[in-house]
Amino acid sequence: MRVNRLDHVNIITDRLDETAAFYAALLGLERRDAPPPLTPQNAQWMFDENGLAIVHINSVDCPRTYDRVVEPGAVTGAIHHVALNCTGHDEVLARIAAMGLACQTNHVAAIGLRQVFTTDPNNVLLELNFFAG
Repeated sequence: MRVNRLDHVNIITDRLDETAAFYAALLGLERRDAPPPLTPQNAQWMFDENGLAIVHINSVDCPRTYDRVVEPGAVTGAIHHVALNCTGHDEVLARIAAMGLACQTNHVAAIGLRQVFTTDPNNVLLELNFFAG
């Protein structure tokens, strides 16, 4: 057994449309309806340019196989952040500015990494990583 890559992140929200619009605007992800039995009103999946649904967005009332208490907008418990390997550092900074979002940047020179930290409408901390290539 081996882990090949992170498959997706699931976000439970009481702001389905706003959250989907955020990920489309900031990361350029494509919004699509989740597959049945989920409905467009309770689940949207955000696809990357490779056709992978890397962010699943579910409404609070969306049925879940493994259900547990979730407080939309609350700190994400033991998960501190979601890190995404990205390209287009300057473009994402421009998008953040255009969206009026707060962000923090960091440079890890030893490994050629520039980082941008921001939060989504649900207070999920995103770490956007840009490696020199």
